[in-house]
Amino acid sequence: MTKSVLSWVLDRLEGGERVAMASVIEASGSVPGKPGARLAISSNGKRFGTVGGAGLELRVEDGLRKMLNGEGGYSRKKGGKVEVFLLHKDGKKKEVTSLDSLCGGKVTVAMEVLVPMPHVLIVGGGHVGRCISIVCDTMGWSYSVFDVREEYANEDRFPFATELHANDVGGFLAGEDRDSLERFSDVLLLGHDWAVDEDFLIRILKERGNGRRPRIGAIGSKSKWKSFSNSAIGAGISKVDVDSVRCPIGLQIGADSPEEIALAVCSEILSLDKGANA
Repeated sequence: MTKSVLSWVLDRLEGGERVAMASVIEASGSVPGKPGARLAISSNGKRFGTVGGAGLELRVEDGLRKMLNGEGGYSRKKGGKVEVFLLHKDGKKKEVTSLDSLCGGKVTVAMEVLVPMPHVLIVGGGHVGRCISIVCDTMGWSYSVFDVREEYANEDRFPFATELHANDVGGFLAGEDRDSLERFSDVLLLGHDWAVDEDFLIRILKERGNGRRPRIGAIGSKSKWKSFSNSAIGAGISKVDVDSVRCPIGLQIGADSPEEIALAVCSEILSLDKGANA
């Protein structure tokens, strides 16, 4: 059970979902769930595993859903919680959470929320894109690379990339849908050709709709962004979706070189991910 639940959790995280997981860490007496039993619920509402069923599972599942929704005082910085359940209707609520049961056992359950690490789609494998990949390598983040030029999206240039896509925009997005695109935390438009970036922007905004992921950012000037936004609105994209795009990307630290820009961009991603200076 432990291996299957953990594998399921990892798959959900790689898909860009957050996961709340409960683990039985101690049990005594007659209880349905033994140490090592786990229940996980994803931010998309899917669930896997069990901590023993019955009233215990209902209470734990409710707690996990509240944590995913940020209820009950839960916060990422505060972390998870440990709760002791007494499977007896006469339990002392000041010390434990009592359940309407006659089993008489006691179960200690740890609950936590797991969040995916960033997975950045680098659209344009030029100087800035390569420097961003190096920062991602340092941070332990995943990244994938798209470029219409094969020499800028290959294993020699990006040996640690999760995915490499040397294709045109239509060819890449033909194999994607709203759900699959959620594996990316961020899409960064860094292409050498403004027309490719603009085409990618319009197509991915249409595919993503008003979804939470991926975030989209573009490198460039205010005048370039004005042209991009006008084209996107002209293509039927709502102003709300267009305004969700960050341009220019990166924290304002006076960055000039590709290395400095990469640091500014990845710092902004970290800030957004942590909810700092949002």
